[in-house]
Amino acid sequence: MTQAETFKKLEKMLTGIIPDIEIKYKAELAWEIEQLKREKNAVILGHNYMEPALFHSIPDYAGDSLELSRKAAQTGKDIIVFCGVRFMAETAKILSPEKTVLLPAKEGGCSLAASITAEDVRALKAKFPGVPVVTYINTYADVKAECDLCCTSGNAAAVVESLGGDTVIFLPDEYLASNVARETGKHIIFPSISNGNDSTAIDYQMIGWRGRCEVHEKYSVADIKNVRAQYPDVVVLAHPECSPEVTQAADFAGSTSAMIKYVEDTEAPRYLLLTECSMADNIAAANPEKEMVRMCSVRCPHMNEITLEDTRDALQLMQYEITVPEDIQLRAARSVEKMLAIG
Repeated sequence: MTQAETFKKLEKMLTGIIPDIEIKYKAELAWEIEQLKREKNAVILGHNYMEPALFHSIPDYAGDSLELSRKAAQTGKDIIVFCGVRFMAETAKILSPEKTVLLPAKEGGCSLAASITAEDVRALKAKFPGVPVVTYINTYADVKAECDLCCTSGNAAAVVESLGGDTVIFLPDEYLASNVARETGKHIIFPSISNGNDSTAIDYQMIGWRGRCEVHEKYSVADIKNVRAQYPDVVVLAHPECSPEVTQAADFAGSTSAMIKYVEDTEAPRYLLLTECSMADNIAAANPEKEMVRMCSVRCPHMNEITLEDTRDALQLMQYEITVPEDIQLRAARSVEKMLAIG
């Protein structure tokens, strides 16, 4: 694709979403990155939460974090540039330990991933010995290494049910755990790991953790009611990292990939997405014939760190390389691969 073609593509998709002058500037950056990508034999992954000019220009693959890591592992490229956050780039490294993985941000953190440590997991395992541990993919590598298997928001219930037992530790998202508990009919508790074994006498089938996504926890039932009052025919889609009250009040709750497919397939006159607002812009750009209610004002500050400029610099300077110690990589890979076997 030539530079002019890159500009035309972005202009067609993003007019009305970002200013015209910004489209021209972003198209020039995207063209520069494309040249670097070929020179370095690199593949670029773009998460659904990337800002529209990046998401619709440079990624070879775009989507959710796990599927992106799987696709990167299947390529013959030497370098993976993950336009997402740190735990996503770590997952790519876990599945492709022989490849160089770059994150176009110095930090690229995540409030949910930061809510739990490997030490926390070990403490929970000591408190509830023999109980299997399921860890959400939105965690750091050392946490994945301490669990029995991982899950995504899309397959969490299936992973829990695949264990076949009465009890499971599900980490770290409080709301996702509560939504899965409701779906699987389990009674969930959120114990303190500092109070000995007192909570083991309580009736429970799922042990959760008080981690939250700083984006999805902001949405409320009041938001849904306000929008429905203005647009009675709106279809409301919520991510499972939203509270159970929100997911129950919505018309549909599902992963980022599931929400994208829902919008593509729906015949509803308009829709509302309760998730990271750049994803809403990306879906709107890909489905211009459908009306999105633009209520979203919640941008992930960590995803917002990833820019076209930083992506170019990461490739030029080969900076912010992601490394995972071999012992952690091997144990974390087992947890991810067990999940992949479930589907």
